[in-house]
Amino acid sequence: MEAVTRDRVKLRRLPGVDGIWVFIGADSVIFAILFLSFMQDRLKNPAIFEASRQTLNLNLGGIDTLILLTSSWSVALAVQAMKRDQIDREPRLLLGGAITGVMFVVSKSIEYFQKFAHGINPGTNPFYMWYFTLTGIHLIHVVVGTSLLTYLWVRSRRGTYDHLHRAVPESVASYWHLVDLLWIVLFPLLYLMKAA
Repeated sequence: MEAVTRDRVKLRRLPGVDGIWVFIGADSVIFAILFLSFMQDRLKNPAIFEASRQTLNLNLGGIDTLILLTSSWSVALAVQAMKRDQIDREPRLLLGGAITGVMFVVSKSIEYFQKFAHGINPGTNPFYMWYFTLTGIHLIHVVVGTSLLTYLWVRSRRGTYDHLHRAVPESVASYWHLVDLLWIVLFPLLYLMKAA
């Protein structure tokens, strides 16, 4: 009976290596502090924040959301394929995750270019300082995640990952889901919530 209990305990674990969860926890706390600081500034300048929010491209923000949700779905399917030793599916799914990551970078670059073309930059007002800071830090996360997914894609083409060797892909997938979750908070915070 005790051996069975120990085996069940071994089966239940967080995906990836332990260190990734320390990083995810710390990163989440940092973003939570940034989100709260944004909300405090918004309460001080509701008119500026609302007028500036209305200038954002809601369509591109929505497309960005769909892109990242699709990317996370593709990466989750890749990890599931590893667990099932479906070696032939892994590269395609990881490539899908990496390509959608690149699509997000392109979309966000277009949005930044539009703002700069209209003379809007981080110094324009407090809203845009937060907009460029929050989305810029998030964009760095996307670039890092896309690079990691590309690395996994290259290695998966060699048959490196299976149900016994998936700690690194699970770690990258966990990080990538954090990137998605952060955008799911950022999109309504910046694009949808009206300042009172």
